Amino acid sequence: MSPMPLNPPAGVEPPPETFNFAQHLLAVNAGRAAKAAFVDDLGTLSYGDLAERVRRTAAGLRSLGIKREERVLLLMQDQNDWPVAFLGAVYAGIVPVAVNTLLTPDDYAYMLEHSRAQAVMVSGALLPALKGALVKADHEVHKVVVSRPVAPLDFGEVAFDAFVEQHSPLARPAATGADDPAFWLYSSGSTGRPKGTVHSHGNPYWTCELYAKRVLELQESDVCFSAAKLFFAYGLGNALTFPMSVGATTLLMAERPTPDATFKRWLGGVGGVKPTVFYGAPTGFAGMLAHPQLPAREQVAMRLVSSAGEALPAEIGERFKKHFGIDIVDGIGSTEMLHIFMSNTPAKVRYGTTGWPVPGYEIELRGEDGGPVPDGEPGDLYIHGPSAAMMYWGNRQKTRDTFQGGWTKSGDKYVRNADGTYTYSGRSDDMLKVSGIYVSPFEVEATLVQHPAVLEAAVIGVPDTEGLTKTKAFVVLKAGVQATDTELKAFVKDKLAPYKYPRQIEFVAELPKTATGKIQRFKLRDLERGGA
Repeated sequence: MSPMPLNPPAGVEPPPETFNFAQHLLAVNAGRAAKAAFVDDLGTLSYGDLAERVRRTAAGLRSLGIKREERVLLLMQDQNDWPVAFLGAVYAGIVPVAVNTLLTPDDYAYMLEHSRAQAVMVSGALLPALKGALVKADHEVHKVVVSRPVAPLDFGEVAFDAFVEQHSPLARPAATGADDPAFWLYSSGSTGRPKGTVHSHGNPYWTCELYAKRVLELQESDVCFSAAKLFFAYGLGNALTFPMSVGATTLLMAERPTPDATFKRWLGGVGGVKPTVFYGAPTGFAGMLAHPQLPAREQVAMRLVSSAGEALPAEIGERFKKHFGIDIVDGIGSTEMLHIFMSNTPAKVRYGTTGWPVPGYEIELRGEDGGPVPDGEPGDLYIHGPSAAMMYWGNRQKTRDTFQGGWTKSGDKYVRNADGTYTYSGRSDDMLKVSGIYVSPFEVEATLVQHPAVLEAAVIGVPDTEGLTKTKAFVVLKAGVQATDTELKAFVKDKLAPYKYPRQIEFVAELPKTATGKIQRFKLRDLERGGA
């Protein structure tokens, strides 16, 4: 059996030794054949049709000669074919490698070679990028299966619908174990090549049992909508494994999660259903709250709102609560841990903190010597929990650095508060030492965005003329609003210790970000060095 958490919540049992996660989700929903499982811009996929198409997809992949634990690349937009493709591979014991849809052909060429993918399932809109990668990659695939083609297909390509329909449903799932590889997710990584993070069949089971059901308390009656895409660990839980684990319905959106696109779904503009659960990220919430067409409280049906990806500034949560009457439940997860392991709860929110450890997970803060740090002091965050990834594929050194004797090193720094909550201090490599004292860039950023003129802020350390580190802030102002650097410096000085205020402020039109919306401070540092 898959290992139990160190301190399992009451009533939680591990998956059996023989366990196929796709089959588990289909079995959970066997009595909901007519209910909507997924809704996208073109239609609704019922739980019954989903089960049929998953099993046909599994048979189709097997027919290509792909063997258990071999990989298939999944380069698809968030549409109804995505869960069919992902679960079809998992059902067959084949490992889907879900990849970011915003990357370059060079990135996909690397991922094809690194994963040795035997086939690719791709959205028609992304086929040109894939073709560019196939030309560059020193690796051949057996078949390219195209979801919703937008142009005539070439030899060796087949339409997804035809591929599914020409095969009879696979009679039985692969007899996988809970600790067998089930799927890969590539970590975004701040520098260097992304790492292929291998997750087992048991890992998503644990995130559903420990977080979706016992913290978020998702219900069968919920309609879930995630701004984070399915290829992210956060989005995969939000929009596939979590809702399916309770028989809920999911709204899928292929386009970018702009405020306008998000509001359209909030107001029932797709499928006639309004989400009751929304999963977002701080950058998205800031943009929505600043939008002139922000819906009124009575126009939406949301009962639960979640945030992850980066720490939520208290000011954003408080403004959202004031407008909608709903708290944002902020938590932290990672690709390596698959989903959220520390979180506020719907019943108990402490803005400015990431909340408490999710039951079933253990948290430690360690100092530079590896020993524990006292409350109130920043330490490196380590997590012990049952959903930790198995390894980084083909990267033994990074695997050893991150997965240490049952503990996972997150790369984040946190402070434990007297009430047992934890406050984010920044990425370990982003922390600054100013006048011999650690300064959290996030703390300064969170203070700057409290100013009514500031939309976003990013803080880095820059050397002064004497080589000492000082803080510099890059600030994006709200449309049509002005502020001076003197005004913003005084604002921060009034709220934080004097040594923390930014010595320099540069106003910019936008900040560099990852596809998940995380600020890329290393790019700002590179720009500073290049301009020096």
